Amino acid sequence: MAKGKQKKENIGTHEVKSPGIFQKLFFWFIIPLLFGLAILLVIATVFNFNVFEKAAEFTNLKSTEEVSVSDVTEQFNKKIVGLEAEVKEKEAEIEKLQSELEKAQAENQENITEQEQLQYEIEKLQRDQAAAQQEFESILQSFEQMSAKSAAPILVAMSDEEAVKILASMKPDILSAILAKMSPEDAARYTELLSQ
Repeated sequence: MAKGKQKKENIGTHEVKSPGIFQKLFFWFIIPLLFGLAILLVIATVFNFNVFEKAAEFTNLKSTEEVSVSDVTEQFNKKIVGLEAEVKEKEAEIEKLQSELEKAQAENQENITEQEQLQYEIEKLQRDQAAAQQEFESILQSFEQMSAKSAAPILVAMSDEEAVKILASMKPDILSAILAKMSPEDAARYTELLSQ
């Protein structure tokens, strides 16, 4: 037993070397990482997910992407040319619509000018009509102030239309006095015209 104790004591007196950085890295990171990857591969296998096929597809996808960049560039150039043509068509359509709009605005301005001219003519006619109405009223007033004996021959000498217009506007008592001073034929004719 003494020998066993001596060996233990010798071991205790010798210094135990601490592990190096590489050993620490290996024990603390690489081994757990490999163990985790192994577990993930087992889980992927259980769920029928082939990691190696996906990795191959990913690498093929990258190579296909690199090859197809020129194709994509060519497609984009074609799209750009097509879009430029479409833009030119739209610009031509805009110019056409702009010219139609300008034409419509010119027509609208012409219509406004014509409307103003017609409005002026209407106002002029209304003024003329008002003046004629005033003139008619003054003539009517003159006939009403005349004696029936003086007014009757004047009305017979006028055209039937003018005479009827004046007679129709007179008060009933003045009208009857003037008709009484006319010849029976003239009085009958004017009475018939007034009743129409």
